[in-house]
Amino acid sequence: MAFLKAQTPQLVDDKVQQLNNEISPQIDCKACGNCCKSLMINVSEEEASHVAAHLKLQRNDFDAQYIEKGSSATLLMNSIPCPFLKITQCSIYEHRFQGCREFPGLHVPGFNDRTFTTFMHYDRCPIIFNVVEHLKVALDFI
Repeated sequence: MAFLKAQTPQLVDDKVQQLNNEISPQIDCKACGNCCKSLMINVSEEEASHVAAHLKLQRNDFDAQYIEKGSSATLLMNSIPCPFLKITQCSIYEHRFQGCREFPGLHVPGFNDRTFTTFMHYDRCPIIFNVVEHLKVALDFI
């Protein structure tokens, strides 16, 4: 991580985003599901209402079955793996939560500020793994 922190943040962001754009389309997330098997999922009020409606559940029934309230009224899925994961695919994929849509977040600027979190998922996410491995070569780390 120290090597990356010593690099120009914009250079790292540009390279990570370029690699992400090249690598992500080559990996079928729906054939993996590792993130769904092991990540805590934050849910907004609006997302909970949307998915409840999609599942034809009353919101209070949805919350009772799937939601845990965290500190500061944060909503979280109440189990890991995600209860909507069926083998390696999300059963509500078109209605999935924003955090799920954003993962692994390599398109977001500020990569150097998230290296700890990114490397936590290095062995979990094939996209992160491949982007980091290509990044090492691109930045002459190896």
